[in-house]
Amino acid sequence: MALATLGVVVLDCPDPAALAGFYAEVLGGTVEGEGEWVDVKVPGGQSLAFQAAPGFVPPAWPAPAHSQQFHLDLNVDDLDAAERGVLALGAKPLDAEDRSRGWRVYADPAGHPFCLCSC
Repeated sequence: MALATLGVVVLDCPDPAALAGFYAEVLGGTVEGEGEWVDVKVPGGQSLAFQAAPGFVPPAWPAPAHSQQFHLDLNVDDLDAAERGVLALGAKPLDAEDRSRGWRVYADPAGHPFCLCSC
């Protein structure tokens, strides 16, 4: 028997509204709230929340001395089309050169790593 259920995944960032807007566009969700805590409600999926973090320092990837802590795997049907979309929204490629793999690594506008993964 489970002791708990997952409520929401929360990402620290310098600008919750801006980062929520990025993920709402990527995931097709809606932004709710403002200020220091903003949610993205994703149809049929897990919600994400974004929390203001004064002094936020983005993870370094890949860097053994500066752990990424966690990353999001985002499933897509077309890696190339999804890549064009996230780059247009402000993502930065971290490890996307190997086109033979079924995944590519990017950083969101606040620097959190995420992967686009082919389904």
